[in-house]
Amino acid sequence: MKNLQQNSDQKLNILIVSSEMYPYAKIGGLADVVASLSGTLKKMGHDVRVVIPRYDMINKESLNAQKVVEPMGVWMGNKEEWCTVYQITSNSEVPVYLIEHQLYFERWGLYHDSSMHDYDDNPLRFSFLSRAALQLCKDIQFKPDVVHANDWQTALTPAYLKVWHWNDPVLGAAASMLTIHNIAYQGVYPKKHMEYIGLGWHNFTEDKLESYDQINFLKGGIHYADVITAVSPTFAKEITAPYGGFGLSPYLASRGDSLLGIINGIDYTVWSPQNDQLIPAKFSAQDLSGKKICKKQLQNTFDLAEDDHVAVIGVIGRFVEQKGFHLLAQTIESLIQNMHVQLVILGTGDKNLEDFFGNLPVRYSGKIGSYIGFDNYRAHLITAGCDFFLMPSLFEPCGLNQMYSQHYGTLPIVRATGGLDDTVENYDEKSGNGTGFKFWDPTSQALYYTVGWAISTYYDRPHHLKKMIQQAMNKDFSWENSARHYIKAYQKAIENKKRLDGEYKPYYW
Repeated sequence: MKNLQQNSDQKLNILIVSSEMYPYAKIGGLADVVASLSGTLKKMGHDVRVVIPRYDMINKESLNAQKVVEPMGVWMGNKEEWCTVYQITSNSEVPVYLIEHQLYFERWGLYHDSSMHDYDDNPLRFSFLSRAALQLCKDIQFKPDVVHANDWQTALTPAYLKVWHWNDPVLGAAASMLTIHNIAYQGVYPKKHMEYIGLGWHNFTEDKLESYDQINFLKGGIHYADVITAVSPTFAKEITAPYGGFGLSPYLASRGDSLLGIINGIDYTVWSPQNDQLIPAKFSAQDLSGKKICKKQLQNTFDLAEDDHVAVIGVIGRFVEQKGFHLLAQTIESLIQNMHVQLVILGTGDKNLEDFFGNLPVRYSGKIGSYIGFDNYRAHLITAGCDFFLMPSLFEPCGLNQMYSQHYGTLPIVRATGGLDDTVENYDEKSGNGTGFKFWDPTSQALYYTVGWAISTYYDRPHHLKKMIQQAMNKDFSWENSARHYIKAYQKAIENKKRLDGEYKPYYW
């Protein structure tokens, strides 16, 4: 650790390879992380570049994309692919390279078609992306100190570095890091694609790429990356346990101290009650008067009874089992019937849950409001106007909404898993300290009683509630803080690379 501290000010060349980046292509939080982390690293003085596909949705003309390489040959295992590379500049001045391959990327969606079926050629598309990113470095003579891959889509990048480029003058010294944003998605495909992927059948083994006679992209990345990061410390521990690793826990546990947990940050230029352009009134920890105006507007927007004194709970998310919305569905009517509370729900996903939550306002007029779909204005209004924010996730690698809500003085009620456990401090009734309310058991009963605990605090201990709001709003969830941890992880990857290089070079082949 001493060496990491000494080298923390060293300026690095960093290549981030990703399937998403906001605002160009986004399905989930990965896009936001890549945009925010790269921009923050750039501000810190590092030379950071990002490589993503040039999907059909990305308009080259409107972005003033400049052609960098045409054509660029990318040798895969059994054929050579040809593509064109364009460069654009993000709002944070980060160079972003777009890999244009018409067959692979000019289509309706990122990962699946309009019927939500995964593309059959996804293993070809994303192994190509990983290879193309490294080939680009050679063609433009960008010599990275670290190549940062993200999730299964680019998890083979560390393997390509080790197997194909260990003695390359441009890439040979590059360390690799793999960040796991969601371990439930691993990129598992038929082994027939090994020929195209081109990593050799000697890598199709149980400890590397093979999983039940199929290829597992994420597993290969876990084996070959110099450092692996997960998006929270608790998530990093959970995925080494049998119940949390989705089959990969033994391989993650074997990496020892090369598996690190780093919490994502939040973008205060977008999520801050002091400058949020989407809420009706600004406010701060020093002056909360604007929050009351937001609460009133929230009640009007969701057709709730206007009441300054009732506790309002907000819910935003995807209606999927991971997020625990079936627990809320089992208990929401008891909450409304037995507690003086209002609920607002914003989300989409499972059709049955959409129908259930969508019909609740008719049955509980003035007490429950819902919007099926996603609306950015309503998301910000819920975050600003509610008293509590509920996240009953079964597992949550990091989570962002619980950090947004704390910054807006809206106390989270969460199941203590992953990043939720790391970022929310449980309420202490004796001292009044804390920034939210936690429960551990993944049951509707535990959810019900924890909501009741929060509601009783709202009415019976308002002085504690006020203290908690101040503590929550003063927490530092900035990307600057997270980026410093990433820099230390990059330095550890570089040290691991140097330490293990000579020992394993023959092994790569």
